[in-house]
Amino acid sequence: MNPMMGVAIYGILWWLAFFLMLPLGAQSLHEADEAAVPGVERGAPRAHKLGLKALLAAGIAAILWLGVAWAISVDLMGMIPH
Repeated sequence: MNPMMGVAIYGILWWLAFFLMLPLGAQSLHEADEAAVPGVERGAPRAHKLGLKALLAAGIAAILWLGVAWAISVDLMGMIPH
């Protein structure tokens, strides 16, 4: 696998993991029965924790990337009969 393909695959896996983790742990003001400041949507999350979710997505993407890199290195797709 060339380096550019490795970076592209990692980027795709990171975004996939990040978007899948966005709704986890999110609680809106409406669900928490808290009053909203004027101009703030009651459906918006109270604490989004994007930094933590980005770091967790990086770890998940790294583990998945290792699996994809291994599958490419042993030519796993070439072993499947057509």
